[in-house]
Amino acid sequence: GFKTCVFTNNWVDDSAGRVFTATLLTLLRRHFDLVIESCRLGMQKPEPQIYTYVLDTLGVKPQEV
Repeated sequence: GFKTCVFTNNWVDDSAGRVFTATLLTLLRRHFDLVIESCRLGMQKPEPQIYTYVLDTLGVKPQEV
């Protein structure tokens, strides 16, 4: 099988609409093996380190994704 991942370049949402974002991410987590949020890592796309982190976390090589 395939591993699936949501890889977001998002931010900490402290707006009134944050409940919608939190609900959406909660629903997404059920359907994917992994949800990676840049704001929780302190890195963002296109920094090379975040891609290395995702690959290592998924246990895959770049040519496999």
